[in-house]
Amino acid sequence: MAEIHLIGRTASPGLAIGPVTMLTAAVAKRTASDDPAQEAAALRAAIEGARAEIAEQIKTIQGEVADILEFQVAMLEDDALADPAYGVISEGITADHAWRLALDVEIAGYRAAEDEYFRARAADIVDIRDRVLAHLSGVDTVARITSGSIVAADDITPSAFLAADWSHGGAIALAAGSPSSHVAMLARARGAPMVVGLGPLSWNGQPPALALVDGDAGTVIFDPEPETRRLFEHRMAVANAAQAAVDAGRLDSARTADGQRIAVLLNIAAPEDLAGLDPAICDGIGLVRTEFLFEASQGLPDEDAQYAVYRRILDWAEGRPVTIRTLDAGGDKPIAGLTIDSERNPFLGLRGIRLSLARPDVFRVQLRALCRAAVHGALKVMLPMIAVPSELDRASALLDAEFTALRAEGIACARPPLGIMVEVPAAALRAEAFGAAFYSIGSNDLTQYTMAAARDIGAVADLNDTGNPAVLALISRTVEAGRKRGVEVSLCGDAAADTRLTAALIATGLTTLSVSPIAVARLKAAIAKVRS
Repeated sequence: MAEIHLIGRTASPGLAIGPVTMLTAAVAKRTASDDPAQEAAALRAAIEGARAEIAEQIKTIQGEVADILEFQVAMLEDDALADPAYGVISEGITADHAWRLALDVEIAGYRAAEDEYFRARAADIVDIRDRVLAHLSGVDTVARITSGSIVAADDITPSAFLAADWSHGGAIALAAGSPSSHVAMLARARGAPMVVGLGPLSWNGQPPALALVDGDAGTVIFDPEPETRRLFEHRMAVANAAQAAVDAGRLDSARTADGQRIAVLLNIAAPEDLAGLDPAICDGIGLVRTEFLFEASQGLPDEDAQYAVYRRILDWAEGRPVTIRTLDAGGDKPIAGLTIDSERNPFLGLRGIRLSLARPDVFRVQLRALCRAAVHGALKVMLPMIAVPSELDRASALLDAEFTALRAEGIACARPPLGIMVEVPAAALRAEAFGAAFYSIGSNDLTQYTMAAARDIGAVADLNDTGNPAVLALISRTVEAGRKRGVEVSLCGDAAADTRLTAALIATGLTTLSVSPIAVARLKAAIAKVRS
């Protein structure tokens, strides 16, 4: 068979070579009852079984993986998902057939959505469908992936990804899929190369035996010629050697080629992201996302639960500065019981600080926990989605009130410095007008709002570029405002980890960048090549 070259979209970077695994799932079969009431009861039990199974998984994990599974729990707890199935069961359709019919309609709706964010969630609905079918039949329907193989499929569910061992290599090549899917997020976290949008994977006769995946370029070669394979393996060897050299410098301080010191901080989504990490790899933590605390299925977190988590993170930092962001719900981060499902455009609605100020009952609890944690380290608090100075003023007044109340109660506490995320162009244009203790530039939203282009919509992905002169001008303006006011300015968005932008970001005057732990070594190596 002649080698087959396919071009798609990068979902997770990296290079991989391996045998091809064509992904197929087992078909569940069951013996049905003639009684609609019994079939409805069987479906209810299967849905609850799937929900409980996922909830048990969540107890052992945190961070992005937990967030993804929480999404599935929320879907299973939504009665609207199963109502159509119960409707046809009452007409004599079996539980498994009714569930598949209802979920296939839901899946088709997600796949047909105009917004790529919603299209990317289709794989989660497939996962939910198959989990419930497995509980109905007693047969595990999760497709199995051979370790080290190249998975070729139309799409892949989170369950199938999580069931595989990615420690020995492997990659994913999908006919459909999306860079913003939950599986793509998992692949990036695990370092598994992934290419999506390859188009129909159809073969004339025998399926391919071997594949080369270039997650950097977004290409896949099936059944490569010997010379193609040799050149690719040489590229992999060079890349692995370069990565080893980069990793060796992970504990070094970051300095430009002409000696300018650049602080490198960490972004984390949960304390578990710090497991096994030496604090010496960084200069502190520039972003602690707190959404994971509020997404747990047991409800809103109380003050003590939040305090314990914040203190745990501060203890790990060993005196290094830690910036914790208050709840940033809304937009692409819906939270049951807090966010508004009916908003026509949630990215421009009640999200971030707007939601916190609208729900002071929830916000005050978080502020109290942060004040209590502040006695255990160099804690700073950051407010998301600030657009006007009055939002900072109102939040500051609430922080003062809770700090005063804690002192009156005789509870150990401290009033942490209060800063803002600069991710709305209005804040970047008037940064000097905000009495913030520091500025942290959220490049993801700043780019999205400046360029009017969502990063998860392929048709406008080229416009969503932090390197655009307009976005860099807003970053420079914020840095200059910080210099004039004598306060620190950092950048904690995805752009900080994009080494193609490192020189441009440092040229704006930035001296503090915050990235995920996996990107620290690569960023330090890129900084070392910059002449400021």
